[in-house]
Amino acid sequence: MQKKNKETPEGEQAEPGNTPADAGENSSSDSVLEKENAALKERMLRIAADAENMRKRAEREREDTAKYAISSFARDLVNVAENLKRALDNVPAETKDPAIRPLRDGVEMTLKELLSVFERHGIRRIDPVGEPFDHNFHQAVAQLPAPDAPAGTVVQVLQAGYALGDRLLRPAMVGVAKTPDSPRADSGAVDTSA
Repeated sequence: MQKKNKETPEGEQAEPGNTPADAGENSSSDSVLEKENAALKERMLRIAADAENMRKRAEREREDTAKYAISSFARDLVNVAENLKRALDNVPAETKDPAIRPLRDGVEMTLKELLSVFERHGIRRIDPVGEPFDHNFHQAVAQLPAPDAPAGTVVQVLQAGYALGDRLLRPAMVGVAKTPDSPRADSGAVDTSA
């Protein structure tokens, strides 16, 4: 027994699957498949973007870890550098004493070498005299009268600061120029010359 195909209005036989009822089923299933395909593509793109973001974040964290791993060690060495600087500041450079001169020269060379090592490893000294106060790198410990400096300018450094790259190891302790006091009017005096 052979299954007869439905005839078309012109009297020709229609191919299986091309009847109007079959066409509606195919178009709706095609539409569903296209929507599923689009949703899967979107999901795949999101997963790929998430994976790329995670890779970039891990790379940044790895670089930060390598760059800033020495932070606590550097913070400790900063105190050594400052003690050497204080020792140099307390012995005049022009000293002629044969017992002290070689000692001063040795401390000076040691400090220069230590600062050179700091520079090679991205540690920089913050000595901001004459610069505007920056709360990110400076800690104000005093306001000082300074008629020749604009208000908010660092006029004295009590303790130098240090930074590793763009991260602060220790803020510079500074004195900042204060705003000059405004002239006060005489209290209770009345001008009678008018």
